[in-house]
Amino acid sequence: MSEYSIPDDSLYTKHDEWLRVDGNITFVGITDYAQQQLGDIVFVELPAVGTTIQMDETYGVIESVKAVSDLYAPVTGEVIAINSELADNPERINEDCYGDGWLIQIDPSQDDERDELLDHNDYAKHLEERDA
Repeated sequence: MSEYSIPDDSLYTKHDEWLRVDGNITFVGITDYAQQQLGDIVFVELPAVGTTIQMDETYGVIESVKAVSDLYAPVTGEVIAINSELADNPERINEDCYGDGWLIQIDPSQDDERDELLDHNDYAKHLEERDA
């Protein structure tokens, strides 16, 4: 069993991003695995509201004491909100990556892309295979 938190109400990418639909809002963030691998997060660069992002393409950057990593879009869509609190408090991602540490909200334009994402069981299996 995975040592990382992997909520069953979200979908995942192999780039360690999560996507969760909550009512009419689609949240995006990085997974517990990603935030643990990065260590203390010190900076995050997010796209402007209104930017269109494409599935699997980079839309931002996250920097920790260990590394700088690109952020990859889990689906195609328009960015309708960013978590502006992260500019002053990037450590929120380490503290609550699936809650207050969300990165962006998007309006997906191609619902069928979600079929390409991993559910929590498939993501856990992906992590086990990666760590093997």
